[in-house]
Amino acid sequence: MPTFVYWVAAFLALIIVFKSIYVVQQHERGVVETFGKYSRTLNPGLVFVFPFVQALRKVDMRETVLDVIPQEVITSDNALVRVDAIVYFEITDPFRNLYNVQDFRFAAVKLAQTNLRNVIGDMELDEVLTSREIVNAQLRQILDDATDKWGVRVTRVELQTVEPPADITQAMSQQMKAERLKRAAILEAEGTKQSAILKAEGDRQARINVAEGEAEAIKTVANAERYRQLTVAEGEGQAIATVYNAIHDGRPTPDLLAIKYLEALTRIADGKASKVFLPLEAMGALGSMAAIGDAFRATAEQLGQGEKGS
Repeated sequence: MPTFVYWVAAFLALIIVFKSIYVVQQHERGVVETFGKYSRTLNPGLVFVFPFVQALRKVDMRETVLDVIPQEVITSDNALVRVDAIVYFEITDPFRNLYNVQDFRFAAVKLAQTNLRNVIGDMELDEVLTSREIVNAQLRQILDDATDKWGVRVTRVELQTVEPPADITQAMSQQMKAERLKRAAILEAEGTKQSAILKAEGDRQARINVAEGEAEAIKTVANAERYRQLTVAEGEGQAIATVYNAIHDGRPTPDLLAIKYLEALTRIADGKASKVFLPLEAMGALGSMAAIGDAFRATAEQLGQGEKGS
């Protein structure tokens, strides 16, 4: 009989030991209740509680996703849209999460639905479709403030889908098509304009280049002609100076000069000129030659008279 009692006592002790030992995971916190009253909060690890007197409730502290079921919402411009959202939250205080709300998930879903209708109901349809980030931020702020007393922090809210009615969707599609066609026409006009501007600039630059080339060519030809004339003038000047120096170095007599003038007159006249202009020096030389001819004729006449008298 005593052996049976020992075995029963050992079995009960083993049950008590197993009921008093718990393991709290790293992502969890343990809330200990003594006779139904909050006692303490336990950190992760191996913990001990008094069986049948204390109870351990574990709270998951990881970020959790809460899916808000789709619902129909009327915007401020009386457009009926179907929206749904996802709420990301994490528990920051296990005590408030357990004792300040009965069913947190159910309460959070209903709170998100209500506030989603309020936020979208104050906006127009185009605003809702183009300003999702604003809706997400407003809804997150509202839910975070409302769930703070539950020991929960709402990290972010994301609108999954916003589905307007079929007729509105078709009208929006036509509007987007018209906008795309408008942008295409504008881009084509801008391209044509830019092409015309570039072509005009190219023509203008080409004309400038041609004009500059012609001006440079004219300048080059003028410089060449000027150089040729200067060279010819210098050559003629040097020739005249050489002839002049040769004449003066030879010390010509007036008779020789007169003969040269006569030769020059012969070439000048050439049987074609009706008038010949002579310089004063040539007239003087010719006058000297005439005097010489008169002297020769006078001497010849005197010699002829002497022969007759004898």
